[in-house]
Amino acid sequence: MSTIVNLVQGSAEWQEHRRTHRNASETPVVLGVSPWTTPYQLWQQKLGLVKPQVNAAMLRGSEQEPAARAAYERQTGLVMKPLVLVDGEYSASLDGYTLAGDRIVEIKCPRQGRASSLWKSVQSRFLPEHYQWQVQHQLMVTKADIADVFVFDGAEGVVFPVAPDPSTWPRIWAAWDKFAALVATKSPPPLAKGDVCERSDPEWAAAAAAYLEAKRAADTVSKTLDEVKATLVALADHTSVSGGGVTVTRFWKSGVVEYKKIPELQALDLEQYRAPAREEVRVAIGR
Repeated sequence: MSTIVNLVQGSAEWQEHRRTHRNASETPVVLGVSPWTTPYQLWQQKLGLVKPQVNAAMLRGSEQEPAARAAYERQTGLVMKPLVLVDGEYSASLDGYTLAGDRIVEIKCPRQGRASSLWKSVQSRFLPEHYQWQVQHQLMVTKADIADVFVFDGAEGVVFPVAPDPSTWPRIWAAWDKFAALVATKSPPPLAKGDVCERSDPEWAAAAAAYLEAKRAADTVSKTLDEVKATLVALADHTSVSGGGVTVTRFWKSGVVEYKKIPELQALDLEQYRAPAREEVRVAIGR
């Protein structure tokens, strides 16, 4: 059963609430159908490694939401209240909710208004997939009878009603369970197309060419070094052999402690002893 959470949408408390819950606007991300955010980017946000980015479209939506809600109320005769509802780990930050709890509204304010692809899609009675999943998540949390997607052009809007489809909800649960496991274990999801920025500008091309040339030279030197080192080791017929400015010493090194094999540690949560995450950089040749 869903409950109301007393939070001001956009506040720091609300942002922290979103970080620790499974949110409707993030469901397209974990399903891999979001045009804007990748699972890896969301994974970073959930771990607090990066802060959510607020772009111009988001700012426009926040600024126009009150006017859009008023236009929707005039058009439908309904009174809608924005609020946050949760059902267990699942959360929905609603643009509007009736007092009876039977109807919700999800407001969209595309920058191009009636010329936007979203407006044209809704007029053609089609809702893009990523919005379908967002709204089904909201209906799943609220148990409302209907959700209206209201696309606003700055003066008036068009309504697209969406009915609950409980047959889709298990897919939402499964996707979130899989993603939550990656967050809990701090295991990043695979990088998606949106995580890769292709560059062909002269500055990047020059730096890449210089790296490739240096890497080939380094590989050649490394191979030669390995070969002459092997020759020295083969010639070292004593515990320590020195000469010509080089010393070869044979010694024993203790093995690594295999903590997973220690019975006393099996019930201990070792995550509390893990050092903070840090970003590392890997340079690879090719894709």
